Order: sequence, then C-alpha cells, then structure tokens
Amino acid sequence: MMNIIDTFIERQGDWVTALFEHLRISLLALLIAIVIAVPLGLILSNKKRLTEWSLQITGIFQTIPSLALLALFIPFMGIGTLPAVVALVIYAVFPILQATLTGLGEIDPYLEEAATAFGMTKWEKLKKFELALAMPILMSGVRTAAIMIIGTATLAALVGAGGLGSFILLGIDRNDSALILIGAVSSALLAVIFGYAVKLLQDKKPKTILTALLVALLAVGSSYLPTFKAQPKQVVIAGKLGAEPEVLINLYKLLIEDQTDISVEVKPNFGKTSFLYEALKSGSIDIYPEFSGTITTTLLKNPPANLSNDPEKVYSYARDAISAQDDLVYLKPTAFQDTYALAVKEDYAKENGLETISDLIKVESSAAAGFSLEFNDREDGNIGLQKRYGLNLNVKTMEPALRYEAIKNNDVQIVDAYSTDSKLLTYKLKVLEDDKQLFPPYQAAPLLSQKTLEKYPELEPVLNKLVDKISAEEMTQMNYAVDVEGKSAEDVARQYLEKEGLVK
Repeated sequence: MMNIIDTFIERQGDWVTALFEHLRISLLALLIAIVIAVPLGLILSNKKRLTEWSLQITGIFQTIPSLALLALFIPFMGIGTLPAVVALVIYAVFPILQATLTGLGEIDPYLEEAATAFGMTKWEKLKKFELALAMPILMSGVRTAAIMIIGTATLAALVGAGGLGSFILLGIDRNDSALILIGAVSSALLAVIFGYAVKLLQDKKPKTILTALLVALLAVGSSYLPTFKAQPKQVVIAGKLGAEPEVLINLYKLLIEDQTDISVEVKPNFGKTSFLYEALKSGSIDIYPEFSGTITTTLLKNPPANLSNDPEKVYSYARDAISAQDDLVYLKPTAFQDTYALAVKEDYAKENGLETISDLIKVESSAAAGFSLEFNDREDGNIGLQKRYGLNLNVKTMEPALRYEAIKNNDVQIVDAYSTDSKLLTYKLKVLEDDKQLFPPYQAAPLLSQKTLEKYPELEPVLNKLVDKISAEEMTQMNYAVDVEGKSAEDVARQYLEKEGLVK
C-alpha cells in the first residue's frame, strides 16, 4: 500500500495530466455519440425495418476488438486523439441508439392518438411529451455508454492520445503493480463519477439536460484551443514500449534541443512496431528509433530471402530498401546490438545441460515457452525456430513484460528476450547461444521521413553524434537504471550525453 502511495506522490503531475486527457477524450466521444445516436433514433422510431437494421449494424461494430479498430485507423487518421475518439464513438452509439428507440417505443399509443386528434405535428409531439417521457430510458443508455467509454479509453494511450491507460501500459512494461493499480483504480473511479453525474440528470427536464450537454461541449471545445497554437519548429519523436526505446528517444530529444532551435515532443511507450511505422508514414510522428533487423524482416514488403548476418550489410540493405519502398530515411546506427535471444533460468539451464538453442530439443516435449505475439509470428522468431532449428515448442503468447513474471513463477521455462534487456539480470536468466545464426543483427538508428529531413536538415548531423556510440553494456545499464532503479529515462539519457561530452 505504501508503495502505491509513494508512486502516486512521485507521479502526481503525470497523473493529473493523464486524468485530464482521459476525461477530455471520454467526454468528447460521449458528446459526439449522443449527437449521432439520439437524432438517428428519433428519425428511425417509426420505421421498424430500418430500426432493426440500424441496431444490427451498430451492434456488430461493438463486437470488433478496440485494438483492431485502432490499428485499422492509424494509416488513415494518424495517431493521437482522432483515432481514439472515433473508436470510442463507434462503441458508444449502440447503447444510446437502443435506449432512444426503446424509450420512444414504450410511450402509450393512446397518448399518441390523442395528440394526433388534437392536431399536433410530429415536432410538437416530440417537444411536448415524447422526449420527456423517453428521457429516463434514453439517459440510462447514455450512462451505459459513458461507463463503457471510460473503461475502453485506457487503450487511447496505445496511439499517443494519453489518458490513464499510459499508467497501465507503463506498469505492465515495468512489471510495476503500483502503476497498474493507479491507472486502473483511477479509471474505475472516473467511470463511477461519470455514471453518477449522468444519473443525476436522468430525471431532469429535457431543457436542463440539453443545457448541461452544451456546457460540456463548450468545455471540451475550449480545452482543445491551445492545440491550434503554431509550433514553427517542432518534431515529434515516439518510441515503442520499453525502457530502451524511451532512453533512445530522450537521447534524440536532448541532442536536438541542445544543438538546434527545434523543440521536441516525445511520446514514449507508444505501442508496437506497426503502430509507429504507420504513424511515421502518415506524418503523425516525425522520428522513431528502429532496428535494422526489424526493417529487413518485418517492414519490407519483399524481405530478402538470404541476407548476410553481417551488421554492416544488414544496415545498408535496410537503409536502401526502406528508402525505395516508403521514402523513409534511416540514419546511421549506434554501436550496440539488441538482437532477439532465447533465455532460460540459470538453474534450469544447468539441470538440463542447455547452452545453445539447439539444446532445447532436449526439453521440447516438457517445456513451455512464453513468447510475445510479435516474436511468435516472425521469420526470425518462432517461425524461424521451427524451420531452422526444427523446434516445435509449446508456446503461450503474451505481452512482452508478462513473459518475465511467467518464467519467474515457472509458468513457462523459455522466453524470448532482447540481448540488452535489464530483466535478464533481474531474473537471473541465461541467454542461449544462437548456434545456427537465426537472429539477424539489430542495430538502433533514427527512422524519419524524407520530408522531415528536408524541412530540418540540421537533424542529421545532430543525430549522427550517436553513431558508433553506446555499447551493449552501456545500453543494458541504462535500461537497468530505468527498469529496476526507477530513474527517469530523460535523466539517464542526460547523464550519458554529459559523460560523453555530447551536450553542454
């Protein structure tokens, strides 16, 4: 309990920012969903066949996993608030539409007939009694949608939209239950407060509810006004989940801001490779650190069949191929290699005589492997293990950070890892020798668009100051400082740059 309180106090500023982002995204999505669903319900209320079709279609949208929607939206909408809000609106329309149609459908038909007999038009009926009678049920649908939106909005952090999900993602990555609980409990409490606020409005007059919605709309709209301020010279640098990408993007940021007049916005723990790649191509971000092996095996539409494992050749091929394919510039790499590896507990390796990946054939039938989804589906991952090593392991796929908890608890005996991962030290794991050279070289270098470099040509010489810098040992120690010692990635990056004399 004390650890949660200490973590909350330490990150109070970040929490306030995340809470505001979460509230803003949720409220905006709810308002848009109401504006869409309520008028649609009023139009469809007397059209039975169209009503059924509308409910079926909006119901189908609710079955699509939110992560899949976000991934589909990024190529068209980029990253940030827009794809997150659109996804949330899609989920919120169904309960509001259904409640609107139900509320209108339960109005006594005799009352409708009497109103018609008195010569009331459809608009007069709606204004005089229909909306008022339907409002309690309609608002119950709004309440359901509000609670659902706040819970789902935690995924907005995956596309750079911020929110309380950033605490959950960071907590999972760092294996920090305090961060996870702060994000989850805050989101739950916000949902309760939202639900209670909507309930208070449930029995109010339509005019009162409309006034409250207009006030909320004005509040949300005004909160976005600062985003329209011009940023004459600014770049956005994003990073994948993990300490290492966060250290790298802060190295880039500190170098750029120290030696140019360009301001930098960093977006750490942004998500998986495909999210960043699509965001870069769409122009939603300007730079992100990518690995040479990831480009050659994952990002290229036509990956090379037999590419040498020589680091220089892999880098050169990656640079030229990604430029031809996407007009992206891959600058020169740092010194360290952060290639894939397979790891087991040191005592398990000793008991079973495991030194190389080929040795895993001894435990193939008894051991369970915990692989990330990405590694499990890669040619230089589990697919390659099957083809080159003839290994058909019992694989359990999971989020990267959960692999280590799984091997610690003996739920799995083998995990995929990165060669500079601090958790190899933390969990006392032995890296098995890649004796058949499955894993290609993975050197980190900035990946950016040609347009960004043309706009800011000064970026290249500045970022090239890291070329052939940072050894594997130094990267591992920096990862350890962030992951285990709890230091901020920016402080760790600054210490390294000052030690090397790269910043003033």
